[in-house]
Amino acid sequence: MRKKVAIIAFDGITPFHLSVPCLVFGGTHAESLFEVTVCASERGPMRTTAGFEISTGKSLRALAGADIVIMPTWHDDCRPSPPALLQALRRAHDRGATIVGLCLGAFPVAEAGLLDGRTVTTHWAFSDKLAQRCPQVRVDEDVLYVDEGDVLTSAGAAASLDCSLYLLRKLLGADYANMVARRLLVAPHREGGQAQFIDRPVPATASDGRLAKVMEWVQHRLAEEHSLDALAERASMSRRNFTRHFRQATGTSFKQWLLNQRLTHAQRMLETSGASIEAVAQAAGFGSAISLRQHFRATFQSSPSAYRKLFDA
Repeated sequence: MRKKVAIIAFDGITPFHLSVPCLVFGGTHAESLFEVTVCASERGPMRTTAGFEISTGKSLRALAGADIVIMPTWHDDCRPSPPALLQALRRAHDRGATIVGLCLGAFPVAEAGLLDGRTVTTHWAFSDKLAQRCPQVRVDEDVLYVDEGDVLTSAGAAASLDCSLYLLRKLLGADYANMVARRLLVAPHREGGQAQFIDRPVPATASDGRLAKVMEWVQHRLAEEHSLDALAERASMSRRNFTRHFRQATGTSFKQWLLNQRLTHAQRMLETSGASIEAVAQAAGFGSAISLRQHFRATFQSSPSAYRKLFDA
């Protein structure tokens, strides 16, 4: 049965932000999986920041039957959300819909009280304003996205893609999400905890190419042990330079990046093969089923066996 996705537009919306969830959950690749509806509280044509108008013909009543409700952004002046929008978000959440606030869309979601006592993120330039507006939430300005289970929020425009693909992966698995990412020509997976800022050297240096080759080499050898000293030598760098360049290029440490790669590989094996949990652990580089279970549960709040059952025919 197709999941219903309601995406909320408004007068003055940025077209790119609106297009992100439409591209990820809509299109020909997803017609049999999702039913996407763009709706709005305003009637008639709505202006966009690009100078053209859009019209949905659907009101906020479309949220009533939605499994996923997405607020793709909000006004750049962070104006208070209208009561009708807040009420619609609360009602959708109360009946069990997953609520997603992308970029400045985190403002209406937080104002609706759906994240009280929990963690939220938004574009780094607006994080202080969100913290002032909603002191009852914890604002993390350093991460790409935050998953609170029934409510997800993301950082700026590009992170909206990361968060949407993450939710797609959570619903349908890594292989399907990677397929969609390839269609969009974007990175298939960046962890939510990755930094919003990536201090990438400009122009690119020869070390960037060497680093990319090392990362690709490691991805084909996840079952092996990897030391920073050996990898730095392979990249013709000192350990210190390798560590610094790696964080500049990826926004995270090599240790965390390697763990993410191993978890993603384990996900794919659990989705597509009948290999035992022990065999998955060995192939992904965890060494033992116990280690895999510990890391898997810490990251996905699920056991490998329970995750596999989600994809059993």
